[in-house]
Parts: sequence; C-alpha cells; structure tokens
Amino acid sequence: MSSGARNTYVVLGVEYDGTQFNGFQRQSHAPSVQGALETAISNVANEPIRIVGAGRTDAGVHATQQVVSFQTSAERPTDAWRRGVSTLTPRAIGILWARVQSAPFHARFDAVSRRYVYVWSDAAQIPVILREQVAWARTPLDVEAMHDAARCLLGEHDFSAFRGAGCQSRSPWRRIVAIEVKRVGSYVAIDVTANAFLKHMVRNIAGALREVGAGALTADGFAALFERGDRTLGPPTAPPVGLYLVGVGYPHWRLEARMPPML
Repeated sequence: MSSGARNTYVVLGVEYDGTQFNGFQRQSHAPSVQGALETAISNVANEPIRIVGAGRTDAGVHATQQVVSFQTSAERPTDAWRRGVSTLTPRAIGILWARVQSAPFHARFDAVSRRYVYVWSDAAQIPVILREQVAWARTPLDVEAMHDAARCLLGEHDFSAFRGAGCQSRSPWRRIVAIEVKRVGSYVAIDVTANAFLKHMVRNIAGALREVGAGALTADGFAALFERGDRTLGPPTAPPVGLYLVGVGYPHWRLEARMPPML
C-alpha cells in the first residue's frame, strides 16, 4: 500500500464510563473519549488518526454501544485493532469489537438511528454502588403513567420543548420511532430510539417524565408542554449520569443494542 494512502476503513464498537471524561468530543483543555481513543489508535496504526463517532455524548454520559470509524493506511488483523486499542486506552474505555473493510464507512453520517436509555433509581435511599451510573429520582415513580405520557412523542415532531440551550442543529424536527418506560427492580428505564437527537433532548424528556412519574405533572400536562415548544417552561434537565447510548442503526447492518448492566 502506498505511503499516505487511506484505503482501509476501521469500525470499532466502544463502551465507556462517561464520568471519567468531559464528553465524547475532543477538547484541548479536558479529557475526552475521542481524545483518548485517537491517542491509542494512532499508536496502534503508527500514524495520526482522527475518528468520528455515531453520537457526541455529553460530559458524564455513558455508552454501552458507541460506534466510531476512521481511515488508515495501516494493515492490521481485525482483532489486533480490538486488543491493541483496548490495551492503550484508560480503564474507563473498552473496545467491544472491530470491523475492517475497504468500502467507505462513516459512523455518524451513515447512521439512520440512535438508541438511548435513561435510568432512574426510585429506591428509598440514594444509590451508593451505582451513584455515578444511575440518577436518583428521590421519590417513587409511576411507570405506567410515564409510559402513557411518553407515547405522544412517537413520530416526527418539533422537539423544541426538549432542546437544550446552545443546540447547533439547524432544525428542531426529529423522528422518534420507539419509546418505552419500564421497571426493572428499583430502576426505571426510559428507552428511546430516534433518527437523531437534539442537544440534551433525552435528558430533558427524562426530567419531564420524572415529574409525571412523581405525580407533579399529568399526561395531558406533559403533552401540552411538548406542544408549546418552549424549553423554558419545562422541568429541570435530568442529570447526565443516568444516560446511556446503547445502540446505533445502520442500513443493511444489524447491530444489537447493549443494555446497561443494571437492566
């Protein structure tokens, strides 16, 4: 292969504990998932590497199935990418699998859906062991009420009501294809799949649904809040520690989602 050629596309499945990083995206002043991965991958490839991720998770947000891709002129066995990068990344990052191909692939632009799960604990006491992996609701939650309220979000809508400040997306319109609220022991999971998400969209939905579950907001009130499209009228944003990127959808490639371990 000629020097400088970039004919190989490598795709990695990545999991990480987001509390160790100031978000996915590379930053000059703080540790990031992208920065740690690029350092490790560049060492394995023996050349500078820049990666793209399927989702740009915020500081404190976790991933059980993030997808990243990059081009390289390095020739390595598939498992060498997985094992080599895993060895060189911080303990808070793990490489689940690797895929090497000659056909072009872009982890972000080729994705047709993302799936997130937000996890509340409504135990009587704040979680100790999983303090940085779940959010504490501080009150018992009515899961059926939350699920019924969430159904109004299905379909293509203007999600301005759940759009975080500073969002740079050109349009507030997104399409939610599946949403479910379910209980697993003392954990309440909000499982949502959409073509794409706005900044803080899932955390803002989770914060509003927590109010429904606590009895402070009715399903009709939730729907009215959504229809008004004014983020300033909504409840506080849910903490980042409860949020997980669990899956990414691609055409002609079935990639199984991975649930957070408490579920």
